[in-house]
Amino acid sequence: MRALTLTDTRWLQLRDRPAPTLSRDDDVIVDVAQTGICGTDRSVLVGKFPALPGVVMGHEGVGRVARVGEYVEHLRPGDRVVINPTLYCGHCPPCQHSRTNHCRNKRGTEVGIDRDGSFADQIVLPAAFIHPIPQDMSFDQATLVEPLTCALNNLLSAGLDPGDQLIVLGGGPIGATVAALAHHLGHPTTVVETDPTRRDLLAGVLPAIVGQDATPIEVVEHAGDLPPSQSVIDTVGNLLPQALDLVAPGGSVVIMGYHSHAVAQLHPLEILQRGIRIVGAGDYPGNLFPRALHIAGQLPLAALITHRFKLDEFEQAIELLSPNGAGYSALKIVIQSGPAS
Repeated sequence: MRALTLTDTRWLQLRDRPAPTLSRDDDVIVDVAQTGICGTDRSVLVGKFPALPGVVMGHEGVGRVARVGEYVEHLRPGDRVVINPTLYCGHCPPCQHSRTNHCRNKRGTEVGIDRDGSFADQIVLPAAFIHPIPQDMSFDQATLVEPLTCALNNLLSAGLDPGDQLIVLGGGPIGATVAALAHHLGHPTTVVETDPTRRDLLAGVLPAIVGQDATPIEVVEHAGDLPPSQSVIDTVGNLLPQALDLVAPGGSVVIMGYHSHAVAQLHPLEILQRGIRIVGAGDYPGNLFPRALHIAGQLPLAALITHRFKLDEFEQAIELLSPNGAGYSALKIVIQSGPAS
């Protein structure tokens, strides 16, 4: 099969790889239709997040079941599915206490990072991490389920009450997803995005998500004179000091973006006196994925998809995400491996 693998120099290479096989009775092989490019994928390519050289990248995958193991009963060949790439063992102490996102046995289970992912013609995963797509849900909608689950986890971790205001730092695909979900849940939301192209893109797609007659999500270039907000979510990963400046006393700051080189200088007394919570939500627990799949049917998040490319056009896709820092030209990009429906 064809697959996009990570090179030693942190780039992608289209290669021929052996097709996956059913090595376990609960395995499922999926013919991949398409995969969204995640901010984590970009972080790997620019050196902000580690990944295993040689791994097939990609984790926001959807497609059709090709083959199932002997013990798989809820899926059959031809079923339209979305993959949950956040694997867990189910038997370590954190998993036993419903904290599957903190599973102690993560080595070799991070799809697209150290376990082969979905930038390929096929992928194999345990059946527990393959979810059927509702009949009325498109592949485009389903492609956004995994980032929506991330957004849901971080919003819940923020501890917002109904009507509480939210500031989202970063207007990329994940920032836009957080804002759309927050709006859906009734939180007045402002997105801070300095890149003019992304602000223009957001202005074009957010009305399609929130509805023409709904109170819009405000998008601003700089935090400037924004009033303090009950919660601030940093979807970039290196804006903790700015987030602390924007959060109201008693509020919460959620660090969401993955940036392994980011550092911050804090003043503990200020955090103490203002009663600020700094939250690291991390990966989502497994029980959130079905909830996000349900919510995805109520949100037209497919509007965030601005570009799509075939597997052998990956270099054009990466160029739009400017790994060399020249500026963005897209929101959500999908890489197509097979038929679009």
